[in-house]
Amino acid sequence: MTGKRQQEVVGRSASVKDVAAAAGVSLGTVSNVLNRPYLVREATRRRVEQAMSDLGFIRNESARQLRAGRSRTLGYVMLDATNPFFTDVAAGMEIAAERADLTLYLCNSDSRKNREVMYLDALQQQRVQGILITPVEPDSPQLEAVVERGTPLVVVDRHSRDTDFCTVAVDDRLGGRLAIEHLVDQGHTSVAFVAGPMSIGQVRDRYEGAKDAWRDAGLPDSALICITGSALTASEGRSAGERLSGLPRKRRPTAAFCANDLLALGLLQNFITAGRRVPEDIAIVGYDDIDFAASAAVPLTSIRQPRQELGTKAAELVIDEADNPEHTHEHVVFIPEIVARASTLGLRSSLRA
Repeated sequence: MTGKRQQEVVGRSASVKDVAAAAGVSLGTVSNVLNRPYLVREATRRRVEQAMSDLGFIRNESARQLRAGRSRTLGYVMLDATNPFFTDVAAGMEIAAERADLTLYLCNSDSRKNREVMYLDALQQQRVQGILITPVEPDSPQLEAVVERGTPLVVVDRHSRDTDFCTVAVDDRLGGRLAIEHLVDQGHTSVAFVAGPMSIGQVRDRYEGAKDAWRDAGLPDSALICITGSALTASEGRSAGERLSGLPRKRRPTAAFCANDLLALGLLQNFITAGRRVPEDIAIVGYDDIDFAASAAVPLTSIRQPRQELGTKAAELVIDEADNPEHTHEHVVFIPEIVARASTLGLRSSLRA
């Protein structure tokens, strides 16, 4: 290809024909370099790759996907991109996607049903190989509709009554129990559960587990109070701190179990700003054990979820369903554990004195 002709090609999107002409090979050889490079002699392959580089050739992936009937992509519709828990889950998904030579698209529903439906439709239009989703409602009919259209789907961090797709979740009821058992073991007999919105299934499960442990300890229901809010955010945690501080001293709990770490970090911030000591005045347990928990001003005791493992397993399941005709649906449940730090430790003797 002459220099003038090459300049003309560089001025627009180079085609496979342009690459073939520049490298002096057939269209079939260029196709093999793109799709089956092991069939092409090394010297020829390098010549074709150099022509691609010189021309600024970018593969038309959309056209290839149209011919294949599906793309080399997965989609994850996460519930809240501002929560590090979900980005850690997505990082685990990327590990499995990379192993399978797939690309992962991230979508943020922001806990809004209309956005969730919009992203589900968009991902199906893009012919993704599979969809991973932490849904606003785990038993939403939109999820069943995706499955009926033939797109593999895995529900992440949610339990569902539907058996037509895989689910990967954590035993949140056990997590709630672990948090309360830890606080009771530290001598607390009055605890607040800082819930956020009770419409979220995980929040309800964590509260039910907390109540189970509380009753098993023989403590009165009235001494476990529930504080609800509109979101699982640090801002809501700060608001919960103001509400707790406003209670009469005799009714004020000596500990708080928060439905996630963002609530717990907001609560901690409120108490420190107000001059209250943690854990001397109030102990705090969070949930998720995000990275910020250990590095907080007072390192936060938290219920650890295997975040990356959760995402990796979910992606492996959706990839298997896309590739394996013998795939059978699985409902995987991970076990949480408590990680005790300074926000709860060291008060047992003084509380029981």
